[in-house]
Amino acid sequence: MPTPAAYRTEQPERTAIDASKGAAVIEFGTNWCGICNAAQPVIVEAFASHPQVEHIKVDDGSGRPLGRSFNIKLWPTLIFLQDGREVARLVRPTEAPPIADALAGIDPIG
Repeated sequence: MPTPAAYRTEQPERTAIDASKGAAVIEFGTNWCGICNAAQPVIVEAFASHPQVEHIKVDDGSGRPLGRSFNIKLWPTLIFLQDGREVARLVRPTEAPPIADALAGIDPIG
């Protein structure tokens, strides 16, 4: 799956995330965040080798329930999930290798 270009304002319910199957990454941030925008090239680079991993970009902020349920404090934050369970987390990544390593941990094909 290609990396989405923008953070979506509509969010999945936490219960749907918890019940999901397979490998997925939720990326919390905002479209206006300079740090989020600066991180996009390394995120896209890392995901290029893992096209089958679902990548969900969620617009986060005060009062946004999904981000609060994951205790998000800084953007961007990537939550790596396997069958709805968090297995890794990266906050403000600046290089592709740590993202690729976390992706390898949830993607048996990649």
